[in-house]
Amino acid sequence: MSDKIKVIITNDQKEVKIPTGVRMLIRRCCNAVLVNENFEGSAEISVRFVDDEIIHELNREYRHVDRSTDVLSFPLGENGVYDINHDTGAKILGDIVISMQHAVMQADLYGHSLQREIAFLTVHSMLHLLGYDHEAEGLERVRMREKEEAVLTQLGLKRNDSYYSEDN
Repeated sequence: MSDKIKVIITNDQKEVKIPTGVRMLIRRCCNAVLVNENFEGSAEISVRFVDDEIIHELNREYRHVDRSTDVLSFPLGENGVYDINHDTGAKILGDIVISMQHAVMQADLYGHSLQREIAFLTVHSMLHLLGYDHEAEGLERVRMREKEEAVLTQLGLKRNDSYYSEDN
């Protein structure tokens, strides 16, 4: 892929140690979604690790839901139209905010690695940044889940497969 994908990752929490290789995994997830969706041009995405307290505040402020959650997506585009970073020409897709405490809890709950959970949350959010929505039940939700699984399978993170990172 000749187009440049810039993923800016920040860690704004101290509760959970970020496993080695997770930043590269997130970049691979973002890339894979854009390739699968035939995204044209360069893109910029921001991914932020936070704790439950911060995501709770964001959820309350932006979605009027008074509880913590696993991940929030803040798309900056609408109907395929995105803000452009005038220095790079890249389309600014938006922000992904992941609660690391939630990710650990869900990885335990579903019996898979923290890496797979973070990958799932990243892929899920990337689809939101590209305009997919699962709030409405039905076909859109099913299509989104199929796309998520397709990307995770491509990355070797199929559902219920045990996945161990070499660098743990």
